[in-house]
Amino acid sequence: MHANQTSKFIDIVGVEQTFKTKKGPFCALRDIHLTVAKGEFVALIGHSGCGKSTLLNLIAGLTTPTQGHLLCDNREIAGPGPDRAVVFQNHSLLPWLTCFENVYLGVERVFGAANKTTGAASENKAQLMARTDAALALVGLTPAAQKRPGEISGGMKQRVGIARALAMEPKVLLMDEPFGALDALTRAKLQDELLEIVARTHSTVVMVTHDVDEAVLLSDKIVMMTNGPAATIGEVLSVDLPRPRNRVQLADSPQYLKYRKAVIDFLYTRQAHVEKAA
Repeated sequence: MHANQTSKFIDIVGVEQTFKTKKGPFCALRDIHLTVAKGEFVALIGHSGCGKSTLLNLIAGLTTPTQGHLLCDNREIAGPGPDRAVVFQNHSLLPWLTCFENVYLGVERVFGAANKTTGAASENKAQLMARTDAALALVGLTPAAQKRPGEISGGMKQRVGIARALAMEPKVLLMDEPFGALDALTRAKLQDELLEIVARTHSTVVMVTHDVDEAVLLSDKIVMMTNGPAATIGEVLSVDLPRPRNRVQLADSPQYLKYRKAVIDFLYTRQAHVEKAA
């Protein structure tokens, strides 16, 4: 495992998230305690409505917890920031801009002005363009740099979204079912590419997924959520499979199958029993 398991790069302590609704308070998450080490790949998995995306939004700083606190690199998460980049299921590209311009827009926002936090000076246009080119090259999109989103496939659009996130050199890459809307073959190809990218960048990643095989293939740790409302972490499974990982070789691995079975048992046996009892 490539992560430093002793460090608490992301530290989530006693987090609860309650939303105000017309029918009264709705508790989405309760009693969330979770640590993520630097360089660790963590998958959040559970049934629909279990608060996976809510937890991801809390780490992103898009929402504020009702109780508890979240830290990233020993700093409280008090709002969105370039240290935490988000890749959504919907690529969220501006259709009138080229792939290059969509990535450049994010790069310019982060590196085009003097950084008040680090004291780093703003970069000139040539440096910003070089960063953009490097990010597109990382996801294999250099030939499509001048194409607009309407001229490229769904998988390529997601690559642009990943390039835009990586171009900001975030401390944490947050992914909300980034491959959920893609066909199986495209999804598999992008999963393999993500494995290679994370190996090169040593990124810390937190990813929401519904896909058991995706979680086992990509992750160092799988966080299994109980059913909502008032969802919490039911179990955390450490995935001790050597890297680099090859999906064809892992298909017959007893260890891979053991992890896969553990997640399926939790989601479709233990949580189903809880649901019936309720």
